[in-house]
Amino acid sequence: MSDKLYLIKEGEISLKGGNRHVFERKLRDNIREKFKGYSPKIERQKGRVYLYLDEKCSDAFISFMLERTFGITGFARAYKAEKDIDRIIEKVREILPSSPFTDDGGTFRIDCRREDKGFPLSSHEISIRLACLVHELYPSLSVNLKNADYTLSVEVRDDVYLYFDSAKGAGGLPVSTAGRAVLLLSGGIDSPVAAYYMAKRGVKLDCIYFHAYPYTSDEALEKVKKLASLIAPYLEGTRLYVVPFTDGQLRIKKKSYIDETTLMFRASMMQTAERIAKAKKATAIVTGEALSQVASQTLSAMNFTDSMTSLVVLRPLVGMDKEEIITVSKKIGTYETSILPYEDCCVIFSPKHPVTNPDKEESRKHYEALEMDEEIEKAIEKMQVFYFNARGEEEEKSQSPL
Repeated sequence: MSDKLYLIKEGEISLKGGNRHVFERKLRDNIREKFKGYSPKIERQKGRVYLYLDEKCSDAFISFMLERTFGITGFARAYKAEKDIDRIIEKVREILPSSPFTDDGGTFRIDCRREDKGFPLSSHEISIRLACLVHELYPSLSVNLKNADYTLSVEVRDDVYLYFDSAKGAGGLPVSTAGRAVLLLSGGIDSPVAAYYMAKRGVKLDCIYFHAYPYTSDEALEKVKKLASLIAPYLEGTRLYVVPFTDGQLRIKKKSYIDETTLMFRASMMQTAERIAKAKKATAIVTGEALSQVASQTLSAMNFTDSMTSLVVLRPLVGMDKEEIITVSKKIGTYETSILPYEDCCVIFSPKHPVTNPDKEESRKHYEALEMDEEIEKAIEKMQVFYFNARGEEEEKSQSPL
């Protein structure tokens, strides 16, 4: 086995029934993919995954990746000891100097779980023996079982596993256990957060960005590629489909009613996304829309755009306000990129006074009159595909767009 061990705690997976093994296997696959190149080896026991990695894989990198892996509620650097109390004490004595414990007058506790009931000492007896060792090494520390500054956790299973304060995981379900969808990824704050929430429920996502060069700049495209790379670890890798839609938008601007241009563009986005989704065997379209945030996100407008596709349209942010969305975007590391001053094509072509309460049937007739099918087909034929792996790195892929 490699020298470095991480103990990983499963969350919602443990509540699954007869198909639990499907979720467990996918979590292991996702972890292996993130640590490809570091000789990952995985063992599993009830409620736990044990990840062994080469020592050259840094703890900072491991934490960064595990924090972005759905299906995990917590994780910690761990150490193994033989199932013998003297060997356990010996191992604790060895690892305490490099642990968070310091002789600063704070408090500590020993959290012991004895899964192997055949072990001769009880959890309480093990805790007492280890607490005596801690007092020997750090005399100024005192015991606090409820709210300690430092915690040493001990799990007696096939071996004995020791670890200190565990880091919080992302929770949710492993990506790719709940089907596939495509995400309408803009350069804004909302859509990366929408991706985060859908991936947390196990949905595998590819991203679609509508580019209207020269009205939107190459810097705007690079911004979106950066956002794709930032969310890719949460998505276990993603494809970014860049759809050149300048001609389509100019057609809409020229032929539609001025107050309906945004609405018509949203309709064409839905139809384009549907064609890409079906080619990739995805069954839903995800957007970053929040109810009444802008004119195109009223109930009437959403009702119209939903009618333009046969796929399910998922809006995980629909009931959130802007401050809530911003808080999550900062948490997942996309906010600073999202606020860079490069506008997307929705903003560039937005009318001054957009319609907010469209009549669905009337708007459908207006859209059909635009005859957008040819523009959509041309855009799909010319679109570019960028692939970002589970670590957020851009990779070259020799493949056709669809």
